[in-house]
Amino acid sequence: MIQVDAVTHRYGDRVVLRDVTVTLTEQRVGVIGANGSGKSTFARLLNGLVLPTSGSVTVDGLSTRGRSGAQVRRSVGFVFTDPDAQILMPTVAEDVAFGLRDLPAAAVAGRVAEALESFGLAGHADHPAHLLSGGQKQLLALCSVLVTEPKVLVCDEPTTLLDLRNTRRVLTLLSELPQRVILVTHDLDAALAMDRVLVFDDGRLVFDGLPGTAVEFYKELVSAG
Repeated sequence: MIQVDAVTHRYGDRVVLRDVTVTLTEQRVGVIGANGSGKSTFARLLNGLVLPTSGSVTVDGLSTRGRSGAQVRRSVGFVFTDPDAQILMPTVAEDVAFGLRDLPAAAVAGRVAEALESFGLAGHADHPAHLLSGGQKQLLALCSVLVTEPKVLVCDEPTTLLDLRNTRRVLTLLSELPQRVILVTHDLDAALAMDRVLVFDDGRLVFDGLPGTAVEFYKELVSAG
């Protein structure tokens, strides 16, 4: 369970989230809103990439602050919009192995090979990671996070930079994962496939409910300007 309690967050003097309280228990949660609505900051709060200015965020009772923050980050994986922002190592296999660096080398090799195979990247193990196509990079970013076996995966607009074919590929992959997925997206069709959808506007959580109703609420919000 992820509990966000009375969270406000500021960047300098600018308030980007205002008094957000929500409990997340569903398997698939969508987060939608206009650019600048606060949804990406909300996503980063869920695994401690951002700490709230006030209020608290807990995952299974563990605070994202202090000593428990590292444990939260192990259980809540995060995928960025731009995969180049999280690809760290020179080659594909090395990048997947990076998150497993505390395991014995023999175990790492097996886990990496299995993960690359499942993401369709087995033939690219020794390729320069940053020279992959956009779709392959996003698959690598997902693979490198999921190989560590987090309980929850938070994705911040993971299809924004992808063409239609790769968008469908990534969304299908996310729909089939055993992990709980929290998906920040501008793709309203993807939001409709969630179990629950949150709508943000001007730093506030303004709607929380069933996907169809949430998407209609958002469309009316946009129409109203």
